Amino acid sequence: MNRNIYRILVVISFLGVVIAILFIISQTLTYLNTGADRNSMLHVALNKEKVYLPKLVWKDTINPGRPIEKQTMNDIQTDYLNAWYVRNVAYQNNELKAIDDYYTTSAMQNIVHTIEANQSNQLSIHGTTITHNLSLDFYSADGQLAVINDSGVKEYQHVYKDNQLLFQIEDISNYKVLLLLEDGYWRIRHIVKNENSEELEGLISNGFAKVIEDKIYVDQHEYQMKGINYYPQKTPWDMFGDDFDIEVISKDFDILKEAGLNTIRIFVPYVEFGKEQVHPEKLQKLQDVLDVALSKELMVVVTLFDFYGDYSVLDWTLTHRHAEQIVGHFKDHKAILAWDIKNEPNLDFESRGKENVIGWLKEMIHQIREHDPNHLVTIGWSDMESATLLNEEVDIVSFHYYKDIDDFDNDFSFLDVQVDKPLVLQEFGLSSNRGLWSPFGSSERNQADYHKTFQEIIKKKNIHYLSWTLYDFQNVPSSVVGGLPWRKHKQKHFGFIDASGNKKEAFQYISH
Repeated sequence: MNRNIYRILVVISFLGVVIAILFIISQTLTYLNTGADRNSMLHVALNKEKVYLPKLVWKDTINPGRPIEKQTMNDIQTDYLNAWYVRNVAYQNNELKAIDDYYTTSAMQNIVHTIEANQSNQLSIHGTTITHNLSLDFYSADGQLAVINDSGVKEYQHVYKDNQLLFQIEDISNYKVLLLLEDGYWRIRHIVKNENSEELEGLISNGFAKVIEDKIYVDQHEYQMKGINYYPQKTPWDMFGDDFDIEVISKDFDILKEAGLNTIRIFVPYVEFGKEQVHPEKLQKLQDVLDVALSKELMVVVTLFDFYGDYSVLDWTLTHRHAEQIVGHFKDHKAILAWDIKNEPNLDFESRGKENVIGWLKEMIHQIREHDPNHLVTIGWSDMESATLLNEEVDIVSFHYYKDIDDFDNDFSFLDVQVDKPLVLQEFGLSSNRGLWSPFGSSERNQADYHKTFQEIIKKKNIHYLSWTLYDFQNVPSSVVGGLPWRKHKQKHFGFIDASGNKKEAFQYISH
């Protein structure tokens, strides 16, 4: 009898707990459905309604890609104002309460440093904002990232030392703000005054190709480069010459697309295209290539100024006119992902002077941005050591890697720490050049193992890549590697397809 009573009590207790849990859940949902402020239940409770009600106006929410939902707009507005409020409270009390609710870890660092400095100097800042005028600059297709402009922000600050007022500040500023959706809340990742906006300039372009943080976006969708450097097999380093054949190129693009690639890199030779007077027929050939790439859903990195090497100031205006005619002509072409200013310009440092080369590159970046706000800009450095040069000026940082593959992991990690933009492994490969001129060179099996290992690294680290190159070549111009036969022989055998048109072992690792 006692055992049965005990069992009944256990069952009743269990049912009571379940009923209580269901009641709490139902009451919570009912509360939320009434339009209750989510901060009061799921977030740090804020009292800003009593002391902080700035005027906020949305001036523009037009987004050319994914339209922003009204609820999302309201959530961004609420969390953004909350972020201002908790920061002002933190500066007033020199405490970090609730800061991590509205700022990412990296964004918090500036606030932490300010509070530490204020504490050491016995300072406190009592501040507020009066007006905010928001406009939407970018809203990602996955709904996880937004960039807004906040103009005409009227701010007041009273600075105290040991409870004595030192001075008052009244300011009207403009801000660019990047927000990330984390755990259901829009947290600030960057907030930068326009007059000091170097931190975000270069991270965001004006056109349909953008870079935000360390990611590339195309038409509002995140884009991961998986590609290859391309020349037609019979016309290496002479793609736009007399033997130009768009049908051959179109078939090659089919091969690349079917292999799982989405990007190609091509080269525009400076002299051949006409220098300061670009030949219309060359522009048409480039147009044909870009049109075919667009039809195959391949994006293109266009490398300019191939085989150029003057850099002297007296020659600048000629190169300006060259860039103006090509870049201006194709500024609206949607096959283009990026303009690559110059292939391996650091190799000219010794012969032309590093200062001359860097000065020309910097000026050319500005020229290209003036003529084309829609596409990204990069430089194809020959090694990782040079890749940090001008990294603040470009949108993506590109480098080539032909060193021992065993060193790549450490080398890449070191570069990744120094650069906070997308890193592109723009050239890499291994020549299967074993033969008369290289009896101890690598075999096709060695080449396949190399690409297999590299693709594993690329996948693990999520690296943008463009391998070298689709084809083995029968002829390599002496202007590329010189006249020594062992150098030419090595350059002939980097392809995934041999000179007879047969896929080599490495082809199965052309992508991952």
